[in-house]
Amino acid sequence: MEQSSTRPVCVPLPVPVGVDITLPAQLVLIAKQPVAGRVKTRLTPALSAAEAAEVAAACLQDTVAVLRAGSAARIVVVLDGSPDGLGLADLAVHPQVEGGLDVRLAAAFQTAFTDSSLPALLVGMDTPQMTPDLLDDALRQLLDVDTDAVLGCTEDGGWWALGLTGADPGLLHGVPMSTPGTGAAQRERLTSYGLRVAELPVLRDIDLVEDLQAVAGLLVRTGRSGALVPLARRLGRAG
Repeated sequence: MEQSSTRPVCVPLPVPVGVDITLPAQLVLIAKQPVAGRVKTRLTPALSAAEAAEVAAACLQDTVAVLRAGSAARIVVVLDGSPDGLGLADLAVHPQVEGGLDVRLAAAFQTAFTDSSLPALLVGMDTPQMTPDLLDDALRQLLDVDTDAVLGCTEDGGWWALGLTGADPGLLHGVPMSTPGTGAAQRERLTSYGLRVAELPVLRDIDLVEDLQAVAGLLVRTGRSGALVPLARRLGRAG
């Protein structure tokens, strides 16, 4: 795929302590309104539909907090449902399109690149253990002149982050989603377009109750505060 001559260039350098640096890139969050029966359905029947929705709301809240704490120049939320009461009023929020996940992901990138030419890192709301430093590192890799895309896979074979420097639906359309081979298939699609792909750390996403316990336990061990840990404790799922 032909690379734009106007692409921002960033050579990773040590960041002095206490200095705020805005990275010329955007974070894109694809998310769903936490409505009981429509989110985190694989947490049931171990949890009720209402409790699963609480988990989704906590994951969304913590994820947005991480994105805000990062150094990206812009945050875009592509949401399935209403943003009312989700604390997103100050962010650019756009509705998801209809279609399969591959189509919706491609459209989310297109939405981000419609308003900005900055490289975009797309993440979901299933890995609230992300940190601002992890996202900043991913953005710096994406901005490197020797990288065309970044991909962070999950332990179950999917992916939690995908970074691109431009919108091309062909990079996502037809990639099988929500399977143990999704991450590998996505990587193969990127490389088939001639893109140089940098790998991000593997994370565990929250699909099952066991995942909730593991991620909440990690957050506890690393001293992270937020919405998910107290909820997991109340539900008896804090690892």
